[in-house]
Amino acid sequence: MEEIVEKLTQQNRFPGIGGLLPLVYPSLNTLFDYLPKDTIPVLIDPATIEKIALETEETVTKNYFWAKNEGNLCVEPEALYLNRSQVEASIAGGLHLAFKMVPMTGRAGTACNFTIEKNDLIAEQIKSRRHSEELLKPLSDWVNNNLHEGLAPYLLCRTTKQAQRLKGLIMPYGIPIDIIESFPSDNVAKNTLSICLGELSSGFVWPREALAIITEDELFGPKHRLPKVPRKEYTTEPLGFHDLKAGDLVVHREHGIGQYEGLVRLDVADITNDFLLIGYRGGDKLYVPVDRMNCVQKYVGVDGVEPRLDKMGGKSWARAKSRIKKSIQKMAGELLKLYSWRQVRKGHAFSPPDRYFREFEAGFEYRETPDQTRAIEEVLADMESPVPMDRLICGDVGYGKTEIALRAAFKAVWDNKQVAFLVPTTVLARQHFETFRKRLEPYPVVVETLSRFSSQSEQRQVVEKLKKGQVDIVIGTHRLLQKDVGFKDLGLLIIDEEQRFGVSHKERLKQLRRSVDVLALTATPIPRTLHMSLMGIRDLSVIATPPEYRYPIKTYICPFDDTVVAEAIERELQRGGQIFYVHNNIRTIWGVARHIQALVPHVRVGVAHGRLSDEELEKVMLQFLDRKIDLLVCTTIIESGLDFPTANTILINRADKFGLSQIYQLRGRVGRGDEQAYAYLFIPHESALTRDAQKRLKVLMEHSDLGSGFKIAMSDLQIRGGGTILGPSQSGHIASVGYDMYIELIKRAVSELKGEAVEVDVHPEVVVNRSAYIPETYIPDTDQRLLAYRRLARITDEAEIEDFSMEMQDRYGQLPEPARNLLQKVTLTVLSKKIGIQRLELTNGHLRLTFSEKTHVKPEKITSLIQRDPQRFRLTANYVLHAKILPDAHTTSMNVAKNILQELT
Repeated sequence: MEEIVEKLTQQNRFPGIGGLLPLVYPSLNTLFDYLPKDTIPVLIDPATIEKIALETEETVTKNYFWAKNEGNLCVEPEALYLNRSQVEASIAGGLHLAFKMVPMTGRAGTACNFTIEKNDLIAEQIKSRRHSEELLKPLSDWVNNNLHEGLAPYLLCRTTKQAQRLKGLIMPYGIPIDIIESFPSDNVAKNTLSICLGELSSGFVWPREALAIITEDELFGPKHRLPKVPRKEYTTEPLGFHDLKAGDLVVHREHGIGQYEGLVRLDVADITNDFLLIGYRGGDKLYVPVDRMNCVQKYVGVDGVEPRLDKMGGKSWARAKSRIKKSIQKMAGELLKLYSWRQVRKGHAFSPPDRYFREFEAGFEYRETPDQTRAIEEVLADMESPVPMDRLICGDVGYGKTEIALRAAFKAVWDNKQVAFLVPTTVLARQHFETFRKRLEPYPVVVETLSRFSSQSEQRQVVEKLKKGQVDIVIGTHRLLQKDVGFKDLGLLIIDEEQRFGVSHKERLKQLRRSVDVLALTATPIPRTLHMSLMGIRDLSVIATPPEYRYPIKTYICPFDDTVVAEAIERELQRGGQIFYVHNNIRTIWGVARHIQALVPHVRVGVAHGRLSDEELEKVMLQFLDRKIDLLVCTTIIESGLDFPTANTILINRADKFGLSQIYQLRGRVGRGDEQAYAYLFIPHESALTRDAQKRLKVLMEHSDLGSGFKIAMSDLQIRGGGTILGPSQSGHIASVGYDMYIELIKRAVSELKGEAVEVDVHPEVVVNRSAYIPETYIPDTDQRLLAYRRLARITDEAEIEDFSMEMQDRYGQLPEPARNLLQKVTLTVLSKKIGIQRLELTNGHLRLTFSEKTHVKPEKITSLIQRDPQRFRLTANYVLHAKILPDAHTTSMNVAKNILQELT
């Protein structure tokens, strides 16, 4: 009881928390309480519903008595659930419809029969014509026959994009086509096929109503339709100030590494403002105005290296930056050699998508997300360019990266080029092979696999066929990179989870990259890959939008408990699913498997790890895939990309021992279908966890929703530090200046080597004689205030300021005067930065603008101001514009200053 109270106090989610609701609320509402009074329940197959209800009732009762006998805190089933009789009474009490699977004659007043014709043959006819020039001839015949019989034909599809795609495919058959938004429509033209947005499980022909409907599923196979899940919107936020605490190290771009001591408020000459307080060596203190927070970054360095604080006014910071710049220039030169080689080297420009490609993409069994569509378009555009492609697709597990790879591969093969798909594990190679083979089955494309699962003779045959051009697509592990493997005409290299390959493999990949298009896929990219992409050395497509029908994985963190393990396994078995149990210690893995078998005797247990022979590993993985095994006790061999749609529970032992991206990948093995997935992370008592392990688990809980992979990668960088990112030779440099400053220095070095103009960022200092801050009475939480300040410091245009103001008022109410002053001050900062003002000072009715050397202000604009009103404006010899501020009853001094800046823009 004390443990449960402690968990509730800490607001932790734990297994079984939902069962305690009756102890918190005096009464619980049911589904029927939420339904409007005139709702008509529809029962599809009442006999099966009754059977499932009976089984569920028995299971609930059994679980209750089991938990009670174990001494667990639990409530009686009646307090949590409606029983079968109550549900029946709620439905039978009013009008309802029942669709019985076995047709039975009913009373004339309560039963009715429909005579309709199904479209059973058309899908088979289309499938049999895959290699024909007239793929959709059966559809054309169906439309014309129904029009001849006087019926109105409709083709139903789910999206406007698919409707346009189908219209393009059908137009060559000479059929008049209209796209309409909804069905039925009064404005349907006669003798026309209407492509309508909507969904039906299948089409039909209903002569009595002169109606003929066919669905896109009947043409191209069913698409997955799962319940829609609401989701959060995600943005890709760079390394910043989240989780910043007093005592953390920060980096100021001008003064170097210091220690953050908190958010403080100072009153100077009756002017109140908030500042970041940063301590430096020798007791020096720096007060950074919150509107200049963009000059400060949280320090991210190297594991185990504690940097020395810099001294304000000292030379150590400047010397460190100079030394590192020279080293970076050398490293950046090497990094750019390959990329510059690709830019000047002419590759193969693939042809634009044709009718066959559009047919292929129309057969995709899911609905593309907007991000996925954009990524596909970017990949195709790269392939059509003569410059060899080198694009990274960064998308969460199960977000459709494989489909992007499939379409790129299809495009390459259709241009008579070969494709190599490189994956990190043999099991993944097998699974991708099956996916590609199934998807490409209707087309004349030869797909082979090359890995240790293949026998020596099979490998020799595949290698020989590759050299002769008799294999179009080969999917394999690092075996593909060995010297005996050659290609007749390789056009596309696809790499899954490139960071998993060793140094020697990466050297071979470098050689391949020089001549072919490269598409890299990753779910949680290592920061080096990610940041090189963001720096423009490599093209990046981010799939941050989750599939429309996907549940977030419910994640629990708790100490190991046999009861929790047994309950989780039983719950998954009862709904017909499978379970992963991750135990990353080969020496003890068989003992763990025996222990689980003793806990749940009827579960079918298998064991998989990397030291099994090829045959043993293949056998157990295929048994799990074929559902001959219920629970797989395994090491991290399941980490990369494997797809088991019926596995929806994962239990990870000693989760504190794994890296953040590892746990994230492992957790992504479940929840890829229409069932709610669960992840249980077992850890020792919290007090025994290392500080880094606590951070990792905290981040995982914060990012347990969909679309978090990009954020996970950034958080993993913060925890692990940057030392392993760019190699050991750069570790000391990262420790000296922090990761963000290091990356900034790389950006500049890369731009210089490319011969690009290096923009020197101007960080204006704005001084106004008004109190400008967010009061505690407006946003009481210090962390939230700090985040608000951080957002303001990152704003780059006036529209963002307006958006920020509206959001704050929506969340916290009317802006107080100091907050309004702060937004006006930020507006002056944004305008000053835009035109290159180094310092703006607005005091006692006087405005002073100090121009930077790189100012964008044209001299004639300054001259125009002075000539128009020489009594008010003057320019000093050191290039400072002085202006008298003449506010009136309707305009504040800051608004007058804003107007002057806008005139200079």
